[in-house]
Amino acid sequence: MLVLVAPGQGAQTPGFLTPWLELPGAADRVAGWSDAIGLDLAHYGTKADAEEIRDTAVAQPLLVAAGLLSASALGAPTAFGAVAGHSVGEITAAAFAGVLSDADALAFVRTRGLGMAEAAAVTATGMAAVLGGEPDVVVAHLEKLGLTPANINGAGQIVAAGTMEQIAALEADKPEGSMKVVALKVAGAFHTHHMAPAVARLEEAARALAPADPVLKYVSNKDGQVVTTGADVVARLVGQVANPVRWDLCMETFADLGVTGIIELSPGGTLTGLAKRALKGVPSVALKTPDDLEKAAALVAEHAV
Repeated sequence: MLVLVAPGQGAQTPGFLTPWLELPGAADRVAGWSDAIGLDLAHYGTKADAEEIRDTAVAQPLLVAAGLLSASALGAPTAFGAVAGHSVGEITAAAFAGVLSDADALAFVRTRGLGMAEAAAVTATGMAAVLGGEPDVVVAHLEKLGLTPANINGAGQIVAAGTMEQIAALEADKPEGSMKVVALKVAGAFHTHHMAPAVARLEEAARALAPADPVLKYVSNKDGQVVTTGADVVARLVGQVANPVRWDLCMETFADLGVTGIIELSPGGTLTGLAKRALKGVPSVALKTPDDLEKAAALVAEHAV
């Protein structure tokens, strides 16, 4: 049973979209998306530097565009038993599952990126990954410092979010038993109360959508539950920007569903890395460039539904 996963913000690197634009029709698709949302995706995915694509309003549409391109190269979703996305990757997952059209997914993520960027500009905030330590101990320590455990990723990784002063306090006083604290390349405290203004903006954008029910099991990162209606998927996409990501529960659900293979969409690597530690023995392929499509095809041939 194959699971398709889509990465979240922070996975982008300068130039990562370049090889994907060489696929047949890809450049034209990206040009059309760019015109529709008013953002030059090809430029940011090929020529922009790390700081430019760190901008939330840029990074999020760029990640969804890359995910959609790599997903279309894999073929029909019917080979997969389930799909899930980490943070903004849930929008890519929703498109792959047939809940949203590609056009609606790009329009929605454009609104999401702009709304979250505006919310992040109100207060200087950030995020940092805590590696190692007992989850309960780490969470208690974060809460003592006023931080939110914004991403509970499993495999010994919890991401804290809060003000820059709170992040600095965490770096100076890491939780007992943890190995290190790593600042993330994001521009705000995502999945916390700091993002409340973006929720209101997304609620308005969601009214223009006409979601379909997912054509395969859609695993929500809110609680790891399988969501069966398009309306519920969209409601969760709206609320998730101010709520923690429970990727640990998603991986538990993958195991309960009987996962035998995982493919991570472009820019892959983060989620397959977590899976290798939490779902030991389950083969995976991370789509970093189109060169990885051959390995993905082999995994699909062996593990397709």
